[in-house]
Amino acid sequence: MSEPEQGPEQPQLYLLTPPMFDLSTFPDQLAAVLDAHDIACIRLALASHDEDRIARAADVCRAVAHTRDVAIVVADHAGLAERLGLDGVHLSSAKKSVRDARKALGPDAIVGSFCGTSRHDGLSAGEAGADYIAFGPVTGIGDTEAADDDLFQWWSDVVEVPVVAEGGLTLAAVEHLAPITDFFGIGEEIWNTEDAVAALGALTAPLR
Repeated sequence: MSEPEQGPEQPQLYLLTPPMFDLSTFPDQLAAVLDAHDIACIRLALASHDEDRIARAADVCRAVAHTRDVAIVVADHAGLAERLGLDGVHLSSAKKSVRDARKALGPDAIVGSFCGTSRHDGLSAGEAGADYIAFGPVTGIGDTEAADDDLFQWWSDVVEVPVVAEGGLTLAAVEHLAPITDFFGIGEEIWNTEDAVAALGALTAPLR
């Protein structure tokens, strides 16, 4: 995943798969979204830790993604990324080592890290070689602290490493974060609807 070509006022879309999905139907849903919208990268974000289940999901999603020249990374399982022919790894916790993932996967792989609302974790991940960091959720989910606009504004002003805004995205959040983030990480916001293509179009309307 590279830095946006259109500048920070036009963030790119980073698609997260559902935590569980049907291997017989999801590839067609994914293909429909990729054909209708410009997607920069896909994250295979399964809740399962079963390597066989992840491998089967990776096979079907990789085929859909790479046919359309879209990069695909796997959440956390750095050891599986290369073996499964994926483009890198997304570390879901700043406690996981970006440096170790980079060493294992090499300089050309995508390595990203979720950093919650922590400036320190974001800076540490960037210094360790992350291609991007992610802050979120952008709206409060339960007792979880939200990543506020000031965090994204500070990062945009101070740091060159691309930043992803993800978690609890709403139309209003997309609109006001658009000038100060590089990517929107979108997943459950669209997969929990009847029409993911239409839902993504509606959610990202402020970008057009």
